[in-house]
Amino acid sequence: MKGKKIALPMAMHSMLLASMLLTVGCAQAGELVYTPVNPSFGGSPLNGSVLLNSAQAQNKTKDPDAPPPPKSTQQDSLQQFNDILERSVLSRLASAATSNIIGPNGQLVPGTINTGNFSIEISDLGGGLLQVTTTDRVTGATTSFQVGQQ
Repeated sequence: MKGKKIALPMAMHSMLLASMLLTVGCAQAGELVYTPVNPSFGGSPLNGSVLLNSAQAQNKTKDPDAPPPPKSTQQDSLQQFNDILERSVLSRLASAATSNIIGPNGQLVPGTINTGNFSIEISDLGGGLLQVTTTDRVTGATTSFQVGQQ
């Protein structure tokens, strides 16, 4: 079959030409419209988080002044249990101290309470205002806040 040409009748040529012209004639050109993506330049605000996450994922720059990451952030089971136990004991101590400074009506009672390392002083400032001052007996550091009573 090499070298043989297939002759198409003239009617086929004209139908092929007509179908090509119809196909080309149906294609329409539209106006190109620019739509910004970045919300800073008029794009959709919903694109902001996507663009930020994409930029952060591509950012390979390291801060030279940043501290090195911790060696291990995971605690073993024993350390976790110890932390929970410590929080529980401190919570009970705080509850015991609080029960001594809160009266039967639920209001703070002026006075001083001493625990192992802390001294808690409640002072009546008048007008229903109390000041609670906590002093660390080891370091001498103090902190205070005011509470309104009704």
